Amino acid sequence: MSFGRPGNASINFAATPPERGSFPLDHDGECKEFMVKYLQCMKGAKSQSTDCRHLSKEYLNCRMEKGLMERANWQDLGFQEGEGGEGKKPTAKHTQGPSPGLERS
Repeated sequence: MSFGRPGNASINFAATPPERGSFPLDHDGECKEFMVKYLQCMKGAKSQSTDCRHLSKEYLNCRMEKGLMERANWQDLGFQEGEGGEGKKPTAKHTQGPSPGLERS
């Protein structure tokens, strides 16, 4: 059935991937440890990402190193020069071990 065009129209559409925002899922869990740490931090920080930015950067770095996303400049990803691993660390309550619902399989 054709909606809005003649029924005999033979138009082929080629799908093109978006420039950004589309990347392979981490099916093998190569960066799951970083994701879990970030989610725990966000939970402890009441979803305020400021205290967890260094974990976000570590997660993105893992994805770039494992080829799960294209390598990009940190400034293009919203990070300032020198921000990240040596930056502000979360409090102890944000760095506890995995919570029961987020354990690795």
